[in-house]
Amino acid sequence: MKITLNRIAFATCLALGATAAQANDNFVGLTWGQTDNNIQKSNALNANLGNPKLDKVIDGEGTWGIRAGQTTADGRYYATYENVSDSHNGYKLRQQNLLGSYDMFVPLGSNNTKLFGGVTAGLVKLEQESRGFSRDSDIGFAAGLQTGILQELNSNTSIEAGYRYLRTNASTEMAPHGAGKAGSLDLHSSSQLYLGANFAF
Repeated sequence: MKITLNRIAFATCLALGATAAQANDNFVGLTWGQTDNNIQKSNALNANLGNPKLDKVIDGEGTWGIRAGQTTADGRYYATYENVSDSHNGYKLRQQNLLGSYDMFVPLGSNNTKLFGGVTAGLVKLEQESRGFSRDSDIGFAAGLQTGILQELNSNTSIEAGYRYLRTNASTEMAPHGAGKAGSLDLHSSSQLYLGANFAF
């Protein structure tokens, strides 16, 4: 696909921004967390590259995200863009998520503290950028669940801690320069523990 996740994320933010003038419960937010990935390698890749530790490249790495959406009395819906990348033993991978989510709220004691839980679906882009290999990328689908706790600090600001699990089908190939395809790797699932801050306007 020629359309990158960055362009899709920009278009989504523009669409959400267009609704801001019509509602008073819009919000934007920032997240930071740790992503753990289950990457599965093909038998050919293990045989041709000596069982490379590709499952360690972006496993347990820091992930930043931005989001925008709207809240209601019972929940919220929002779009999120996330990015995680790193290198390990000469291999480099990047994962980008563009997700749409809906959460339901369950107040705890007062309306200032809430549990939330919901569903997520969207796109995941997996990029293979290792030195000595042809670059390759793939955009796959993602679907999952999330849960956490949200604390309202005032009428415009809240913080939260959450956990999200995604199943994905993004896949990419590895081919050394001047050689044929060595094999493929699949991003089977992705989970994240995160902290977030939200700002209403």
